[in-house]
Amino acid sequence: MNKKNIKFVWKVIQEHGDYLKDKLEPHPFHPKGRNPYAHICSLIKNNFQESYKDVSDERFNELIFFIKNIKN
Repeated sequence: MNKKNIKFVWKVIQEHGDYLKDKLEPHPFHPKGRNPYAHICSLIKNNFQESYKDVSDERFNELIFFIKNIKN
């Protein structure tokens, strides 16, 4: 993915991560709370089998749609 798209995707991750802050269920491995940004990145990695930075430009719109539709 090109640098412009990477920056845009990270901005979308941050915005959606801010929305998810304090909404993720508690987990014993995270006594101080879960990191919503890391949560989104792990969901992307599970769904696309690669980091958001490695997703091809052709799948950019699919990635943005995926991030915006992540619920708790």
